[in-house]
Amino acid sequence: MGTDAGGSGLATITLNRPAARNALDEQALRDLDAAYARAEADGARAVLLRGEGRAFCAGRDIAGVDPRTDDAAGYLDGLLTPLLHRIAAFPAPTFAAAHGACLGVGLGLLIATDVVYVAPDAKIGSPFAALGAALDSGGHALFVERLGTHRTLDLVYTGRLLSGDEAVAAGLFSRVVDAGALEERTRDAAVAAASGPTAAFVASKRIVAALRDERLGFWEALALETRAQVALGDTDDYREGFAAFQQKRPQVFRGR
Repeated sequence: MGTDAGGSGLATITLNRPAARNALDEQALRDLDAAYARAEADGARAVLLRGEGRAFCAGRDIAGVDPRTDDAAGYLDGLLTPLLHRIAAFPAPTFAAAHGACLGVGLGLLIATDVVYVAPDAKIGSPFAALGAALDSGGHALFVERLGTHRTLDLVYTGRLLSGDEAVAAGLFSRVVDAGALEERTRDAAVAAASGPTAAFVASKRIVAALRDERLGFWEALALETRAQVALGDTDDYREGFAAFQQKRPQVFRGR
């Protein structure tokens, strides 16, 4: 696991086991959790997650795992779920650049991330039938919400993997970017977000999460927006945005 925090306010976290297509064992999940905790403690105003080599993340590293003694609950509930909660609740925009295999745990990392740009060669789906296992890491929820029950079970039963183009067309992720430009385009978007009004972004992030998780109606969502707007009125960035507009000059947001 590698972490790089530059002067732009962007923290870059790299999955760096290319020989294993960035498959993650228990220690790798701990390291990844620590990387996000460190980025938060350092005050990162955006995070970029990327994978080194030919895949973003092929899932759990099961090399050497004995299914008779495997602690699946310890891996999934004890390590993965808290990590996904940390990523989803990160107090700034999060981005991911996804290419090649994005499966299992790798898919879960993308689901927990705010904005995901994918290369056309991305492979997204449920390859678990070959293992006699079930799709995990939040895959069922994502697929049923965006694809419906029939298409979800088709992917589960057949093991067919969606390309990046198919995944974005189905509304799973943000946009498709040519493989050669994927990292640059994702980084540019993350750097731009890191210079933006962080509190306003986080307010929208929380409203979107509430809409998804609590199934809010229109008027409940409108009330959340109003409360967020009132709270943002006390921030320096809110005042800076209004002043810049009135003075016809570029905004300079400080993330506070």
